[in-house]
Amino acid sequence: MRVLILGGTTEARHLAGLLHGTPGLDLTSSLAGRVASPRLPPGEVRVGGFGGAEGLAAWLREHQVDAVIDATHPFAGTISFHAARAAADAHVPLLALRRPGWVPVAGDVWHDAGSLAEAAQLLPGLGERVFLTTGRMGLAAFAGLAEQWFLVRSVDAPQPPHPPRMEVLLDRGPFTLDGERELLRRHRVDVLVTKDSGGAATAPKLTAAREAGVPVVVVRRPPVPEGVPEVAGPAEAARWVTDRL
Repeated sequence: MRVLILGGTTEARHLAGLLHGTPGLDLTSSLAGRVASPRLPPGEVRVGGFGGAEGLAAWLREHQVDAVIDATHPFAGTISFHAARAAADAHVPLLALRRPGWVPVAGDVWHDAGSLAEAAQLLPGLGERVFLTTGRMGLAAFAGLAEQWFLVRSVDAPQPPHPPRMEVLLDRGPFTLDGERELLRRHRVDVLVTKDSGGAATAPKLTAAREAGVPVVVVRRPPVPEGVPEVAGPAEAARWVTDRL
């Protein structure tokens, strides 16, 4: 049985680890290639795009893939729609592994935003020292904000356009609560901007913000394809695969 994991996430690596070495299973993990030095999952790995839904469908046919798991980042929305279309065209079963989104709790001061541009519009009324944790892509949405100072955390160095007053922190999760508390204190952060990525690796910043009374702008997830079965964790996805062996 040949399985393709569309990955790049912690859950995708965990899933590959659960399935790697399973008798009768030929596993390939695909990474988009947007990070210079990604953490590689066990087993065979390919890096780079497929050329849209048509290219992915052709790859599935060429490699005689029997099942696809979309374990991409919640904000990598385009590939999810390509995967749904390609799997349907190639008549290959598709499962979506989607980590649950974050839910506010008592004490949180969250402001909902539909996009990075909308998040940028909210900032002038919320604070002047911004901890921006939305990654290096999309900084152009904040480039017009000259009054705010930004601490930008990303895995790789961002390229312009970006905010004129900016400090870059190159780091990769998982992050600790003590570390996030110290970061907010040291940089005197008074507003946090994040995408609703979900998961535990980057969640401590939300707890640290709650404790410090720092408001959080949370960018909503993009829509996902309808009709694709979903599971919330790697163990469930692994069972979906092994049940087909």
